[in-house]
Amino acid sequence: MTMLRALVVASLSLSLMAQSKAPDALAQARDLYNAQRYDDAIRTAGEAQAIPAFAPAATVVLARALLERYRQTSQATDLDLARSALKTVDASALDAHDRVELTIAIGTSLYLDQTYNLDDRFSAAAEQFELALARADLLDAHARDELFDWWAVSLDRQAQQGPESARRLVYERVLARAEQELAHNDASAAGAYWLAAAARGVGDLTRAIGASVAGWVRAATLGDRGDGLRLDLDRLMRQVILPERAHELVPTGDAHPTLALLEQQWMQVTGQWAR
Repeated sequence: MTMLRALVVASLSLSLMAQSKAPDALAQARDLYNAQRYDDAIRTAGEAQAIPAFAPAATVVLARALLERYRQTSQATDLDLARSALKTVDASALDAHDRVELTIAIGTSLYLDQTYNLDDRFSAAAEQFELALARADLLDAHARDELFDWWAVSLDRQAQQGPESARRLVYERVLARAEQELAHNDASAAGAYWLAAAARGVGDLTRAIGASVAGWVRAATLGDRGDGLRLDLDRLMRQVILPERAHELVPTGDAHPTLALLEQQWMQVTGQWAR
């Protein structure tokens, strides 16, 4: 073998080794992201970016990890880096699952970025998340539930920011989607919460209370996610739904005795189903 051929073979071998490591690095970066080890996910995704064939998917993982780290630390640099990374991704180079992840990442960036001089950034984020929801069957149950939660939270923020006259239409959208998510997966924690919250948003306090009780009872079967759901439902009931229901029942005069009775009833049912 000539020296030139030996150098070519050696170079080719190193290239093949690097390419064989890239899928492993990409898979590892995804695992690290799912384990919420965002510093490690960022580093490993950067390594996977070194191979052009895997760079687009690795960049999506990198951007999502940067966005999650920003949520933890509020370091604006991470938000800027995530946005810069997302602008370089060619969606046509991604498979169907990674295109959904890209759509989610863009929506998350829009939601989190407070530097936009745009009143409707939450609505823009919701539009991105809705595109991803159309392909939610490509996600596992946990990721789908998180995506629905992002979408509903975005619309909720937009509704609170917009005129009161427009809120009912927004919550009707959330209510319809919550029903759909629960029909798809009755273990959806986000679906249980937003069914109650959106029912309240459209003015149906009777259903809001019923959905809260049903969600609380069902939460016993959901493990750690159920614990979080119970905290959220308890806060929603005590701070919003029950006070509004008391005033609905007693439109004039002192509603405090009625509120106390409603709170007692809520405590009774939650106590009976406490773990």
